[in-house]
Amino acid sequence: MLEQLEAIRERFEEVSQQIGMPEVVSDMVKFKRISKEYKDLEKIVNQFKAYKEVLANIAGAKEILNNEKDEELREMAKEELDELEPSQEEMEVILKEMLIPKDPNDAKNVILEIRAGAGGDEASIFAGDLFRMYERFVENQSGWKMNIMDINHGTSGGFKEIIAEIDGEDVFGKMKFESGVHRVQRVPATESQGRVHTSAASVAVLPEADEVDFVLNKSDIKKDTYRASGAGGQHVNKTESAVRLTHLPTNTVVECQDGRSQHANYAKALTVLRSRLYEAELKKHNDAISSERKSLVGSGDRSDKIRTYNYPQSRVTDHRIGFTVYNLPAVMDGEVGEFMEKLRIAENAERMQEGAV
Repeated sequence: MLEQLEAIRERFEEVSQQIGMPEVVSDMVKFKRISKEYKDLEKIVNQFKAYKEVLANIAGAKEILNNEKDEELREMAKEELDELEPSQEEMEVILKEMLIPKDPNDAKNVILEIRAGAGGDEASIFAGDLFRMYERFVENQSGWKMNIMDINHGTSGGFKEIIAEIDGEDVFGKMKFESGVHRVQRVPATESQGRVHTSAASVAVLPEADEVDFVLNKSDIKKDTYRASGAGGQHVNKTESAVRLTHLPTNTVVECQDGRSQHANYAKALTVLRSRLYEAELKKHNDAISSERKSLVGSGDRSDKIRTYNYPQSRVTDHRIGFTVYNLPAVMDGEVGEFMEKLRIAENAERMQEGAV
């Protein structure tokens, strides 16, 4: 571990020099990449410095115990050791976690897609509840913002489908384990006999693909325009501002009608299409390299049933890690971060156990 950390410290010094070079500053793509690497390495190097300081203090305290005759000094050294040795263990755990190879997509923004599943109108209402949960979660994250890209409203409230872009620091890294089928158990407003129904909605969290991540050949795209439907006023409904893009090789279809102009909808649809195709390629790659490994937290496959929201018991259970809380109203009000953190810890624990560090 110490060899890895020394190599990282050396790389950090190299990057520190590069970041101020004129050829780097003048190239925005290179500058952005170097700045990101600097920021990531700085966290590890600062932790490593603090760790080395603790090791030096432990060595000093042990030397006093081995060589010093003065009882008062020996007692002070013993007290210092009692404090420092647990700190050393804690720091080693943190450093090992920092050394786990990062998913390069963790720093990306995301495309969040929520779709109503089985359950009719109640499923659409639940899809709306899930969207509001994530909307409030985003509001509580420093520097994050959400931009709705497309909406298909449910007939009795909620959404049949809603797509949004979330920008911020390490958005995909926090939200990537939310992909899958979310299930709700409650008495629908339309239920006259008070029976509990089970409905579902699927969530997909896609890393937003840059043009350099996935080269999209424009000749492979068929573009159709049509009049937007639903709320939006006369302008939206009387002009062909809505856009439908079809990726011909894969028959992937993306529609966007939320923007007021065809140009804006085209740009949004292109972003979603690129991200969906990038995710499909990413999934193929990950399946190929990890076919023998079934992760505890799952593959992020949107067909996996991952979480149940039980209203009668005020219970939320994540089935992948067996984690349950009994504060459903708070979770639905955006306090879903605890689940994300538990899933991240579970994934890191697996990777550490498998010898990633």
